[in-house]
Amino acid sequence: MIVMIAAVAENNALGKNNELVWHLPNDFKRFKTLTSGHYIIMGRKTFESFPKPLPNRTHIVISRQEEYQPEGCIIVDSIEKALDICPRNETTYIIGGGEIYNLGLPFTDKIEITRVHNSFEADAFFPEIDLEEWEIIESVFNTKDEKHLYDYTYQTFSRK
Repeated sequence: MIVMIAAVAENNALGKNNELVWHLPNDFKRFKTLTSGHYIIMGRKTFESFPKPLPNRTHIVISRQEEYQPEGCIIVDSIEKALDICPRNETTYIIGGGEIYNLGLPFTDKIEITRVHNSFEADAFFPEIDLEEWEIIESVFNTKDEKHLYDYTYQTFSRK
């Protein structure tokens, strides 16, 4: 199963200058829980936004730079090649950024969104989720608190 996972603002913003524009510790915990032990597919800029590779995950990085070879990663030049490397009988996560989400959407079976209830200035955006093709199968609202400046909702979408 191919699953996209992202934290997305009301205006579909993902981030600006290769950084998230909000801080939601519970979302980081959920991301870690869901993706640990799995293959994760991302673009080069998303990979470079991490201080180091994420533990207990197989990193597949999509890059057009032929000489790009960070340690401990599998480098490919297309979403199709990235998906071909992943085991068919396991869940694979597409983790961003905006361009990779657009490329991966046709191959995706499920989308895990943390919808941040605010709009932000951004330079990377998640693709529009077409409700003719997708249905929400789970939705859990979370209220802002001392560690979370914004209300947010975990939404799980399944392809119809």
